[in-house]
Amino acid sequence: MLFRSKFQSDVLRKLVFLDGLSGVFNRRYFDQQISVEWARSVRATSPLSLLLLDVDYFKLYNDHYGHVAGDECLKAIATVLRGAVHRPADLVARFGGEEFVLLLPDTASAGAAIVAKRIHAQLAELGVPHLSSPIGAHVTVSIGVAELRPGSTSCLQLLLAAADAALYQAKQRGRNRTEIDGL
Repeated sequence: MLFRSKFQSDVLRKLVFLDGLSGVFNRRYFDQQISVEWARSVRATSPLSLLLLDVDYFKLYNDHYGHVAGDECLKAIATVLRGAVHRPADLVARFGGEEFVLLLPDTASAGAAIVAKRIHAQLAELGVPHLSSPIGAHVTVSIGVAELRPGSTSCLQLLLAAADAALYQAKQRGRNRTEIDGL
């Protein structure tokens, strides 16, 4: 039988659940936690908000600055996202590519909008140059917000679809903005 120390177990857990580039949780961990938080939210009839965000014109960023700079940009965005949430239950994860997701238990869309506003402000303050962006000189993000309201009969897939639809609206309406869709 293989004996693992607590240290080894912690290291393995980090390797399995953390995104190696950005240092935030990965999609695998997010998929597990959203199911847990969904069930808790339904049971407690408490709101659950989801922010899905995408770096605006990230392909143009990589084309202009190179992939190494693109990786640094994603790390900087992950740092902003971690700084935008304050509660231990709030979760930041890399969803894939240049997409990130924030899961905010016990948070209605109004609270999620405050977090989104904080993200936009902190990213603007950081001022990562993006000279090839058609919408501004710095890196920006588009954010879609969806909320599971207490007593809702919606399913988990609808929450994700609503956040994705809101993100698509944010992109269609000019990017560097937040759109909210409630269930």
